[in-house]
Amino acid sequence: MASVYVSSVIDASSDKVWERVRDFNSLPVWHPRIRDSRIEESLPGDKIGCVRNFNLQNGDNLREQLLGLSDFDKFYTYTILESPMPLSDYVATLRLTPVTDGDRCFIEWSADFQCAADVEADLTDGIASNVFQGGFDALKRFFGE
Repeated sequence: MASVYVSSVIDASSDKVWERVRDFNSLPVWHPRIRDSRIEESLPGDKIGCVRNFNLQNGDNLREQLLGLSDFDKFYTYTILESPMPLSDYVATLRLTPVTDGDRCFIEWSADFQCAADVEADLTDGIASNVFQGGFDALKRFFGE
């Protein structure tokens, strides 16, 4: 099983960052690699089981399902249902934790998945830098870093 883990600190409260990322359909609002997104069957973006269907800037389409969400613990977990990436059994969690020193936010994004050994390094590197760190960098810019 392949694993990816990326973390960072954002100079904004976890409440403010959570407000920006909480809606499972909000990727195009805060992640620069996402062109558009919709929740299938017109379900709310925080309903466990809802499916987001979105397109990357390059035109690739993905479908992901929300598995868990907690406003108290500020996290959501999801799985990829369909993707052009050669992987399976992908489960990821985006989590925020308050940093009380300066009212900052610790943010972490992790994923586990299955893939062929010959593509593991490329997939883990791409997900870590383009998806996870790319999202964190965009959030940092939005919050004025």
